[in-house]
Amino acid sequence: MPISENTVVQFFYTLKDSDGAVIESTEKDAPMAYLHGHNNMFAKVEEAMAGKETGDAFAVTLEPADAYGERKEEAIQRVPVKHLQGSKKWRPGMVATVQTDQGARQVSIIKVGKFMADVDTNHPLAGKTVTFEIEVGELREATSEEIAHGHAHGVGGHHH
Repeated sequence: MPISENTVVQFFYTLKDSDGAVIESTEKDAPMAYLHGHNNMFAKVEEAMAGKETGDAFAVTLEPADAYGERKEEAIQRVPVKHLQGSKKWRPGMVATVQTDQGARQVSIIKVGKFMADVDTNHPLAGKTVTFEIEVGELREATSEEIAHGHAHGVGGHHH
């Protein structure tokens, strides 16, 4: 069964930077899952997935505009240290999570004081060309509930 609209796709991936260094990778026993055709994936990756079948392996290289966006040099903010989540002690270069009006967001620590920190709100991979090496795992038709919710449920997908 090839990947098409409303297919639940389990897949494994390795994300690399332009130098070939591994940024992140799925474990062999823990696939990711998404509902094809519902904008749950970078558009260029989803395009490359279309028509693939279980066992297919391929790579997709994305320019910054198609992945995590271009870097915005003005994206520096001062936030209270108490709003930084992920560690007890902060140092420049560390990545923290902060809650925003748009939900949780990753920020990079630039400078940290006793009460306030200067953070870079660009995604840590903004401005970078990245390559996804993908292996397609199990495929199945989506349930009516998954289609209504717009995302995959179960292993590697969303849990309610």
